[in-house]
Amino acid sequence: MTYEFLQNYWWVLIALLGGLLVALMFVQGANMHLGNRALSNSTGRKWELTFTTLVTFGGAFFASFPLFYSTSFGGAYWVWVLLLVTFVFQAVAYEFQNKKGNLLGVKGFRIALMCNGILAPFLVGTAVGTFFTGSDFTVNKLAITDPSTQIISTWGNGWHGLEALGQYHAVLLGCTLVFLTAILGSLYVLNNVDDEGIHAQMRRTIKMAIVPFLLFFLGWTVLLLTRQGYAVSPDGEVSLEPYKYFHNLLEMPAVLCMLLVGVVLVLYSLYLGALSKSRKGIWFAFPGTVLVVMSVFFLAGFNGTAYYPSCTDLQSSLYLDNSCSSYFTLKVMFFVSLLIPFVVAYIAYAWHQMDRKKITAEEIEGTSHKY
Repeated sequence: MTYEFLQNYWWVLIALLGGLLVALMFVQGANMHLGNRALSNSTGRKWELTFTTLVTFGGAFFASFPLFYSTSFGGAYWVWVLLLVTFVFQAVAYEFQNKKGNLLGVKGFRIALMCNGILAPFLVGTAVGTFFTGSDFTVNKLAITDPSTQIISTWGNGWHGLEALGQYHAVLLGCTLVFLTAILGSLYVLNNVDDEGIHAQMRRTIKMAIVPFLLFFLGWTVLLLTRQGYAVSPDGEVSLEPYKYFHNLLEMPAVLCMLLVGVVLVLYSLYLGALSKSRKGIWFAFPGTVLVVMSVFFLAGFNGTAYYPSCTDLQSSLYLDNSCSSYFTLKVMFFVSLLIPFVVAYIAYAWHQMDRKKITAEEIEGTSHKY
């Protein structure tokens, strides 16, 4: 079990968590609808899974690549603060939107849910987009020996992450995730709620979201494959390489296959949701989304690539080898991670129990656990 193996292992695990996070954001996609009680109950029983996955994603980064955690979460903190605030709005809205005497009223809380549905995927997508566009930071590991500062990572401007909104390539990925999650949410509700009126509404949403989703995704992909990338030499020197991510795709055929299979699964789910009477599209969209997101993370971090580049100082860019935890930490956490399949099995069982019975108007009136 070499140090390099552990670094790669943890990047694979982070990529998997990232893929699961985006797929589980079908909750945010459904939140875009100022819908009825059935919609709230369909996703209200799952929102904790999305938030828990987000926290686990951040925790995995902290344990395995702490320099990224301190640089991004400590420097680009406005992005992460806004993301957490939207999730707080979501939690409060689900619990109190139908409580008697709430100050904002049902519509006010549903607007909060809609804001979470739009902002959360946009912020996540834009933040991941900076893995390819670069961010304004510098890293000086020797600063830890200076008692007067001991600040390793320094952000170069006062926007602290919001400057990513001026990077059109990163914004394209944020917009892609907004429409993708809208589609995922509609596909999930289509499968989970037994109501013909809601089915028609969800299919209309899918049809409206298909074109902008495909345009944003294709535009982002073309720009990615034709832009300069941040290559890392064997001795750790970072340099700009034309068509770096296109080269990564060609030099890692397994990642290319993952990307193509994922895209095909998502496209098939779009067909099922928009052009057929099937309600099973979510079962193709979910694994397809995970595969596509994982392949994006692999393009960003593998094959000698800086996954968190600095556009201020190339040599401050973060890659797997210069930002990871110690060998001992990665090895201990490796054995801890072996418990993950048991956790996933429990989640799958709980999910099955919650979805064993489709949501209907009668089911909502007859249960005490409703939103």
